[in-house]
Amino acid sequence: MQNFNRKVYDLRKQLREKIFESLASVLPITAIVLILSVTIAPVAAGTLVLFLFGSLLLVFGMGIFTLGADLAMTPMGEGMGIEMSKSKKALWPILLSFVFCVVITMAEPDLQVLAGQVPAIPNMVIVLAVAAGVGIFMMLAIARMFYKIPLNALLIAFYGIVFVAAAFTPSSFIPVSFDSGGVTTGPVTVPFIMSLGVGLAALRSDRRSAEDSFGLVALCSVGPVLAVLLLGIFYRPDSAFSGMTQIAQIDTTADAAREFVAAFPGYLREVAAAILPIAGMLLLFQLLTRRFRRRKLLKITGGLFYTYIGLVLFLTGVNVGFMPVGQILGAAIASGKSAGILIPVGMLMGYFIVAAEPAVHVLTRQVEAVSNGSITAGSMKTGLSVGVAVSVGISILRILTGIPILYFLVPGYLISLLLTFFVPKIYTGIAFDSGGVASGPMTAAFLLPFAKGACTAAGGDILTDAFGVVAMVAMTPLVTIQALGLMSELRKHAHIRYLKDQFEQIEDVVLYFDD
Repeated sequence: MQNFNRKVYDLRKQLREKIFESLASVLPITAIVLILSVTIAPVAAGTLVLFLFGSLLLVFGMGIFTLGADLAMTPMGEGMGIEMSKSKKALWPILLSFVFCVVITMAEPDLQVLAGQVPAIPNMVIVLAVAAGVGIFMMLAIARMFYKIPLNALLIAFYGIVFVAAAFTPSSFIPVSFDSGGVTTGPVTVPFIMSLGVGLAALRSDRRSAEDSFGLVALCSVGPVLAVLLLGIFYRPDSAFSGMTQIAQIDTTADAAREFVAAFPGYLREVAAAILPIAGMLLLFQLLTRRFRRRKLLKITGGLFYTYIGLVLFLTGVNVGFMPVGQILGAAIASGKSAGILIPVGMLMGYFIVAAEPAVHVLTRQVEAVSNGSITAGSMKTGLSVGVAVSVGISILRILTGIPILYFLVPGYLISLLLTFFVPKIYTGIAFDSGGVASGPMTAAFLLPFAKGACTAAGGDILTDAFGVVAMVAMTPLVTIQALGLMSELRKHAHIRYLKDQFEQIEDVVLYFDD
């Protein structure tokens, strides 16, 4: 009984810590919105109440979700990775990774959002194409680990194919295609893929095992982009369109509460569709391998429940509370006398909003653990925040000027791919993983509506100008994280040169006295 009470106490302590972490992440963006709403971009009181309710759900949802990911998704992925890496032949792990990723990607809530944005193609066609793209590239990622293929070689080859395909895709479809790469690697997919990579590398003792544990998300992010580009080529969806999100009329706090209550059943079903296939995979895996003991299995099951509840609260808070405010603020600033500050305001929100992405917390902790603290969670978060701020600034510039997105994506990816030759390989894997992780539900449900609102007020084309913000958010961390690695390497080499100089001076003194 005492042992049980101790576990309950530890669980409560962990949950309290996670909620305080999420509060620290959500508070800055909430403060920014509140300041804007009472100064340059006034919003209706009912809409602001929706936002505050959404912020509250966001704090508790993200805290509960990250606890669930720690208890369930991470050990489950690592366990599966370790069992797969025991195979003497690479064929079975590669085929199993395809099945795992197709199932999880089809269950990813963010994928349904993407499918709904492209009415020219049936939703199920997009879902199947994207899931197959992720599954195929997951196979390539696992094969890379088994056969020790350099990550940058694969990235250069496949991004080359992506940009060739983009040349044959209708321009109105390109931003949505690149957005799909960031949206698909969401809060359900990323914790599993990241921990699967750690598990696959766990039994290797060579110096490249830590490097190869990263890069799975990076390659899996390429698959959806290529799949949707190919759909654009074969379906020729010139009729694709996207409109503004309808905002409910909120007069009282009771109306706001009813909006959330009405939304809960949909998200309960949506997240259940995401979690149940993962639970089914866990059951099948356990029956075949007996990997987890009874106590560990119960802990993982409890973690899946926490993950479910946390995601329901998070997605409800983000989509019901944050989306209307993002759209209204973007339109109000772009159409008002203060339109000139649209870019700095967007950059400020981008800097803080990445900290509220659930998968970012999973990534930064795993990076710190695998790198033995040489890459801290704090430096990772700072690098990601700077990258996202720059990307949002560029996205707003696109809205105001109408510059095609490829004018930024092509140079950005060229720079990031060139940097892979000058930084430690572990930074390459982390940087390209970070791109997919940074562009999650917060980006899709707040920054994208903000961009759509600004685009509508500025008289732009939503599909070609507003869309692409997710793609930009996914691209800029590739440069900033690798730049962080490059600076770290330069500092290390400078320190080594300093120590050599000091040693040579001491050696000269010793030789002088010997003479």
